Amino acid sequence: MIRALTGFSTRNPWKVIAVWAVLGMLLTVLSQTLIYRVTQTQTADFLPKSYDSAAAMAIAHDRFGTKPDANPVTILVARTDHRALTPADKARIDAGAQRLSRLEVTMPKTKDAAPLQRDYSQTPQVGPAMTAPDGTFELLSANLTGNSADPGLESTFRAFRDNARAEFAAQGLRTGFTGALADQVDSTDDGKTLATVASVGAFALIVLLHVLVFRSVLAALLPLISVALISGVAGGAVVGTALLTGIKIDSSVPSLIGVVLLGIGIDYFLFLMFRFREQLRAHPDRHHRATAAEVSQKVGTAVTSAALTIVAAFATLGVASFGQFRVLGPAIAVSVLVMLLASLTLMPAVLAACGRKLFWPSRALKAEPREGAAARFGDLVARRPLTMVLASLALLGALAGGLAGIKMDYGLGGGPRTASQSTALEISRALPAGVADPTSVYVETKNAGPLSLGSLDGLTQHLTRVAGVGQVAKPVLSEDRRAARIDLFLTADPQSQQARDLVSGPVRAAVAQRTPAGLTAHVGGTPAVFADVSTAVDHDLRLVFPVAAVLIGVILLLLLRSLLAPVILMLSVGLGFAATLGAAALLFQHAMDKPGVNFTLPLVLFLFVVALGTDYNILISDRIREEMEHPGPPRAAVARALRHTAPAIATAGLVLAGSFGSLAVTPQPSTQQIGFATALGILLSAFLLSIVLVPALAAIFGRSLWWPVRPERMTTQPTGRHHAGTPRSPQSPPRAQRPAPQHEDTYL
Repeated sequence: MIRALTGFSTRNPWKVIAVWAVLGMLLTVLSQTLIYRVTQTQTADFLPKSYDSAAAMAIAHDRFGTKPDANPVTILVARTDHRALTPADKARIDAGAQRLSRLEVTMPKTKDAAPLQRDYSQTPQVGPAMTAPDGTFELLSANLTGNSADPGLESTFRAFRDNARAEFAAQGLRTGFTGALADQVDSTDDGKTLATVASVGAFALIVLLHVLVFRSVLAALLPLISVALISGVAGGAVVGTALLTGIKIDSSVPSLIGVVLLGIGIDYFLFLMFRFREQLRAHPDRHHRATAAEVSQKVGTAVTSAALTIVAAFATLGVASFGQFRVLGPAIAVSVLVMLLASLTLMPAVLAACGRKLFWPSRALKAEPREGAAARFGDLVARRPLTMVLASLALLGALAGGLAGIKMDYGLGGGPRTASQSTALEISRALPAGVADPTSVYVETKNAGPLSLGSLDGLTQHLTRVAGVGQVAKPVLSEDRRAARIDLFLTADPQSQQARDLVSGPVRAAVAQRTPAGLTAHVGGTPAVFADVSTAVDHDLRLVFPVAAVLIGVILLLLLRSLLAPVILMLSVGLGFAATLGAAALLFQHAMDKPGVNFTLPLVLFLFVVALGTDYNILISDRIREEMEHPGPPRAAVARALRHTAPAIATAGLVLAGSFGSLAVTPQPSTQQIGFATALGILLSAFLLSIVLVPALAAIFGRSLWWPVRPERMTTQPTGRHHAGTPRSPQSPPRAQRPAPQHEDTYL
């Protein structure tokens, strides 16, 4: 299959490129147009119905008509002099709320809007919610419906906010806005410049590395252009699959897909271009399409195995109970399969179409490169393998020591204070912090007849005595009187760990004790949802880790046809995972005194660091095996493999780490942790595991590493080019017979 795909692509390069270009442009437009129709932003919707908060949300939807895409907004209206509101002020506020309830908010049209973007124009209902005990402000409530991740709804909220500000400013009053949607829009606006700088920085890093390595602008730009096309196809495939199956994906999936595909796509292109350049030098008289076909077939085998390990790792998320994980895994798996297909078709076609011009204006193909740092380092690893192994294990062990006492942090805030958060803080000084985001107890009757407010007095009174519950609102009955809602206003920030502990412990215990016979009760709201999310994530981590490890191990077993080599590779990436997570705990939990590491970090690191780090291990192992098929000592083979492969792995690691590292400069602490830790894990995988530990172990075990199917020793020997800078076997030509080194194309 690999030979057929790469062979066809290198024989018909322009046809293959044309097909991918058309697909890329069409599916990019499709994905941008329809992505927000297949995404959802309510975390509770991803929980199984068996969880308490999910059952509460079902009652809210069925009995109270709560829309799943409703986005509540709390509006604070106060005097500009911070004095208590007068009766005249209150009358003006009520009149202003009524006028806003009759005013349609038209979604602004922006230049960068996606084609066929959904129109979120609407007339939100605005009404009084609560007045501060000291009378200094009044709260109004409003609801905007739509996908909160869609820029169209964000623009609609900005228009509504402008209308409300203008309405009350004309009355000499000031306004503030809070709620999840308001906070999201403020964070987006505040972090827009930083996000742009980070994206431009990551792009510039990738281009700069390619220019430095290949001395060619074309070799720097073509991979980026190709990966952009492939990402468009992958995005369209994910959106199309979601539309056909009716599955809703999380709003973070598109950005994660982009980062993953950028990283692995550039990696695979680098692997091919390094080997292509090497073979063009070794066979200057051969036609470049024949060279492209041979290289694509050889590297394609390793790339296929590497991609399948990522697919296997992410596919295991399909068995997770938390829906956000369950849809993330298959979505990224589909995207990686698209990238794999492109690696076997589009990338070989680009090599075949460009040929030697790909590296213009560099003169690297006309001269043998001098023995650079990679050759010297390969020689060092081959001569001192035990020292390298011990040093690597010492460093990994020291970093893994950070796992002692590690804690998970389920906090959502902690970033730079936005205008929305400042408004919430002002409200919390006079009212319980949970006023803008109440915790709700839903009581439902099945066969006990209609509910009455009196039957809920005991439960309501008991809830008022729970420490941490600031106020308890009067119960509200549904229209059919089959359900009731009791809103609790907690004294703690609804997004804090304190609120989650309160809801999952005392509040739920009180509800269980005092719910009248014949009724069922469930606790919903932000703290309840994330308390259940923490339970679901803990369950999924214990399930996903071993399943993914087994699948990756099977793939390595089939690829390497060895029992010992897969064990070594799995143990090395396991150490890399432990060291990365430990380093994150040392930095964020201990050095920066955070409550812990973000609760999604272990899973993200396992999937990205283990799966993507295995790519580099597969590449170096495949080349070591190939070199060991030649005559000579195994250590010489390891040195040759490092000389030719270390530059590709180092460059790929820097590119991928730079892509993820751009996330570390975002305002959100959880994203910062993911960006930093993932970048560190990839650097450890590339520069320590794949270039030091695995080759050193291969030098120690020799050809026994591949037991029970050892590499067959070929009767032909590698050219002198393969021996440059490595320990010389008896068959190696003398160093004096080699061409004089040139400075133009030094290896990294």
